[in-house]
Amino acid sequence: MRFITYRTSDGACHPGVVEGELVRTIVAPSLLDYIALAPHERLARHSGETLPLASVALDAPVRPCRNVFCVGRNYLEHAKEGARAMGRELKLPEVPTFFTKAPTAIAAPGATLHMQAGVSNEYDFEAELAVIVGARCKDVREDEAYDVIFGYTAFNDVTARDLQRAHQQWFKGKSLDDAAPVGPSIDPHDLAIAFRLNGVEKQHSTTGNMIFRIPRLIAELSRGMTLEPGDIIATGTPEGVGFARTPPEFLKDGDVMEVDIAKIGVLQNRISIA
Repeated sequence: MRFITYRTSDGACHPGVVEGELVRTIVAPSLLDYIALAPHERLARHSGETLPLASVALDAPVRPCRNVFCVGRNYLEHAKEGARAMGRELKLPEVPTFFTKAPTAIAAPGATLHMQAGVSNEYDFEAELAVIVGARCKDVREDEAYDVIFGYTAFNDVTARDLQRAHQQWFKGKSLDDAAPVGPSIDPHDLAIAFRLNGVEKQHSTTGNMIFRIPRLIAELSRGMTLEPGDIIATGTPEGVGFARTPPEFLKDGDVMEVDIAKIGVLQNRISIA
């Protein structure tokens, strides 16, 4: 099933499940509330009205109450290109490298991402598969990890590279407003992932190329730390990002970005830099 959050003409947001060319409203205050229900309680909420999918505006499927969890350097070729670009020796981590993005960075599919030229002149893209946690959990074993997943969606880890360097860590450069578009839907499949900039493919890989697979990520992240329903875990980006290209390719005002994950959909956003 593909789950979405959509907006009506009065600006209200509603959770829904896609049925072909229709969307059926889920009877719950939000998709976050729906995810928090026990699995056997969820289907009973699929009783709302149906609307043409083409007639609704999409919002981010979930807007968690706390930071988005992210994984750095989780594709070998991306780790290699980053080391080359920074003139450093490649040293792969023995455990996943976690960081976070502020929840205020989350943006809707189709939204224009408003960035400030005075804040950064090195905005970059990172196509990622995101995992949506489906149950409150802690100390999850790898062989139990898929039991706590609600689904998967597309994520764009927009990054201000100059801020990232200046602050010598990842949080600030990755947490600007509108720097975390997510969507369009949540679907339980992990597949090929690609990124296009103005129609030109810049990244192409599969999640099979992850250094740390999803069960390991969940096991490591949940060790001694509780995960909540609706938490987002962005699993890392493959090679082809802008700062590592020769010459570097940073985003420009009016650029159109597309994160494409098969059977999940295309997360498209235009960037406005003023």
